[in-house]
Parts: sequence; structure tokens; C-alpha cells
Amino acid sequence: MKRIGMLTQIFIGFVLAIILGVIFGPSIAVVQPLGDLFLRLIKFIVVPLVLASLITGITSLNNVNKLLSLGGKTIVYFLATTFFAVLIGLAAGFILSPGKGVDIALPTESAEKAEAPGITETLLNFIPVNPFESLTNGNILQIIFIAIAIGIAITTVGEKAKPLADFFEALAQVMYKITGFIMKLAPIGIFGILAPIVGNYGLDILLPLLKVILAVAIGCLLQVLVTYSIAVRTLGKMSPLAFIKGIAPAGIVAFTTASSSGTLPVTIKNTQENLAVSKEVSSFVLPLGSTINMDGSAIYQGVAAVFIAQFFGVDLSMGQIVTIAFMAVVVSIGAAGVPGAGLIMLTMVLQSVNLPLEGIALIAAIDRILDMFRTSTNVIGDASAAVVVQHQENKASLAKSA
Repeated sequence: MKRIGMLTQIFIGFVLAIILGVIFGPSIAVVQPLGDLFLRLIKFIVVPLVLASLITGITSLNNVNKLLSLGGKTIVYFLATTFFAVLIGLAAGFILSPGKGVDIALPTESAEKAEAPGITETLLNFIPVNPFESLTNGNILQIIFIAIAIGIAITTVGEKAKPLADFFEALAQVMYKITGFIMKLAPIGIFGILAPIVGNYGLDILLPLLKVILAVAIGCLLQVLVTYSIAVRTLGKMSPLAFIKGIAPAGIVAFTTASSSGTLPVTIKNTQENLAVSKEVSSFVLPLGSTINMDGSAIYQGVAAVFIAQFFGVDLSMGQIVTIAFMAVVVSIGAAGVPGAGLIMLTMVLQSVNLPLEGIALIAAIDRILDMFRTSTNVIGDASAAVVVQHQENKASLAKSA
């Protein structure tokens, strides 16, 4: 197996999971502990990795102004790609018309009606009341705030805080090493996660809603092949083929785990080793992207809103379409990088244009499958941001030295 590349090993595990899941059906759940083990190992390293790598990334800048510049470029890129993602999602929904002609009864057990937080609450939740509780609960948004606060403070204190900066640098290096060990188990872990999903769902629930799955899948594919490819070629000066090949292992892990935050260790490893992104850029851009850059979720929101409108026979006005686009951008930024968050955020989009919330029950039936497509898109989008920001930083450094 050592002679076979990691990407090939992961792909073999992926294909075997689909084949054996179809053959053995629900009984393939016997391999689920392999997936659970891999997920637990990934979750084990996420919190210390995000904290240490982000603090290290900030302190390595040695300049608050540079931090603001890096953050500004990153957020502008995220907003731009999310805007294009919404347009692609809406276009896919209207062109494929997944809600027209669908004749299925609403599930008697509808989706959990969890209320999505408002914009003000989302912003306030960014700031932790108890930092130790945030670290214990793995609240990535609050951990990012903690890391940014500590990183800026270390930078402004200067030489006296160097021992603390060295500690987080050492911790980051240790976590990178542990990530490398865990990644060796990725093919087995992916097999253990995906096979039971295929075995449980089968084709019965997929066929009536196949056009929804197809619309989201095509939308995500276009986002990767068009939006990100153009961005890395024009703004990052990198071959799109080299980019996709370099980030493919993280994309596959994201597809199977359906968690941007859970895939973060793999994303950081791939961007540094395969895409030549520096630690200072990847350590800042990727943790931030795993929580606020949700292009796949934006595509999903657009497709789902159009599907539900068509299913209930509601003709969307231009004003409603614009509202959906705006809300999809807002809620995709606020969605947490965990499985199922997009379904909760969909309630905000539907409520904004008075579409029936009962339609969520339809989407809930296939949400886990849609989550796989949108999460892999989110992760690839984060990596494209890291490549673009890295090139822009390199260009700015050359301009200053000239």
C-alpha cells in the first residue's frame, strides 16, 4: 500500500464503500466503527490544531496591519465566490426544475424545527463568555475569536510574549505531525463512513428526488470547475488541474464526513504540501474559511428554495429571487461547519420569502447526501482562497522589495 499514493488509496476506499454498500445493504453497518474511529481521531485534533495554527499564523505576520490586509483579502474573496455560488444554485434550480412533477407525500415525521439564530445573535455568539467552555465544546467560531485575540496580543506585546508564541508554534508542529499519522487511516475511515450510508439509503429514497440531488451536484461541480478554476488561474497563477489534484484528498474526506471543520486538518496538510501555501496563510485562511465560507451551502440554499417553491406551486417574483440570493449569502456565512447545519439555515431563507417550512421535511430525507456535495465544495473553496491570498501576498511582498 505504501507504493500506492494517498489519493488512490482514498479513491479505492470510496469505490469499495459504494459497491459493498449496494450489495450488502443495511448489514454493511458492521463496518461503521471504522468510520467512527476515524471521525473521533479527526475531532480529537481539530480544537488544538485550529487554536495553535491560527495563533501561529497571526504571530508570524508580526504586524497587525498585515493581519488586517490578509483578513480583508480573504473575506472579500469569500463573499465574491459565495455570490457566484448563489447564482449558480438558483440557475440550476430553475433550469432543472426539480420540484415540478414530483408527486410524493410529505414525511409524517418532519425535520426538527430548530430555529436558526438571527444575524445579531450570530455576531454575538462569535464572542465567548467562557473561553475554556468554548474549547471544551469545540465551538470553532469562538475558538477563532480566542485565537485572533491571543495572536494580536502576542504580536503587540512583542519580545516578552515570545515564549508563548514559541509554545503555540511547537504545539502547531506537533498537531501537524499527528494529522499526518491520522491521515494514513483515511482510506479505511472513509470506507467505514460511506458504506453504511449507501447501505441504509439505497435507491428507494433517491429516485423521486433525484433531480434535486442532480441540481446540487451540478451546481457544486460548476462552482469548482468554473468559479474556483478561473480564480486560481487568474488570481492565484496556478493550473486548475494542479489545484484540483492537490486538494482532491481533502475534497474526498469532506464528501464522506460532511464536515468542513472535521476536514480542516486534512485541508491544511494538502494546501501546505500540495499547493505550496505557506503556514502563515493556510493557518489563517483555512480555519476562518471552515466557518464562514460555505459556497456549497449557498448553492444548496438556492436549489432547495426553488425546489420547495415549485413543489408547492409558488411562482417566485423577482423580488423574492433577489431576497433568496441575499439570504443565501448571509446564512451560508453564518452556517457552522458541521453536518446538517445547512438544513437549519434553510429555514431562514424560506421564512424570508414566506415559503412553506413543511418543505424542509422533503429536503431532510436526502439532506445527508446533499451535505456531502456541498461540504466538499466548501472545503475546495477554502483551499482556492488560500492559493489566491498566498499569490496576492507574494505579489505585495515583491512590490515592496522592488
